[in-house]
Amino acid sequence: MKHLSHNELLKMDSRYRAQLINSLSGFKSANLIGTRNKQNHNNLAIFSSVVHLGSSPALVGFITRPDIVERHTLENILQTKQFTINQVNESFWQAAHQTSARYNADQSEFEQTGLTPYNVDGINAPFVKESHLKYALKLREIVPIELNGTQLVIGEITDIICDEVAIKADGYIDIESLGTVAISGLDSYHTSQRLSRLSYAKPEVQPREISLDGQALDGNSFEI
Repeated sequence: MKHLSHNELLKMDSRYRAQLINSLSGFKSANLIGTRNKQNHNNLAIFSSVVHLGSSPALVGFITRPDIVERHTLENILQTKQFTINQVNESFWQAAHQTSARYNADQSEFEQTGLTPYNVDGINAPFVKESHLKYALKLREIVPIELNGTQLVIGEITDIICDEVAIKADGYIDIESLGTVAISGLDSYHTSQRLSRLSYAKPEVQPREISLDGQALDGNSFEI
């Protein structure tokens, strides 16, 4: 096993260190965040930092880098207070990656990458038509992280659009059936293979494998 000390981390080439540290957290979700500015220019950017923050209210957050340069996603959210999150699937992951290129504010990543904007009345931000699972959010809070100048952008989910077949009886969404991809490091994309769902964990009770619909595979019922 290789042991890297704090001093060794500090002395590393910055690009090498970025790849190394970004790989430590394992597989991360791959999402495109869609926004629109007041001039009606659409923006689309890939993020691997989207995280669930709570179900009631339904809150999701993501991390933006320091705004020492133009951050079109953040700027647009501040203008309109709305954004969409669109899961990346295996049919367009390469186009999704290309949205990380530094396009100008008046250049739409939709046009540059061949992805299709999808609009819903009352939501002032574009969805990605090719995404099988997407949702709209209204801005609730931005939390500055002083340690490195990043910001946690928190939104409340207002609308969900998902292929109906993927939503199971107990509310579980089978994202694997949607071809959803994950990211490791900065630039490696992966598909997944489910091991199993497991029953609710309780002290001194061995969890059992359950079906995609949340039922015991042995035919017996169990307490949730």
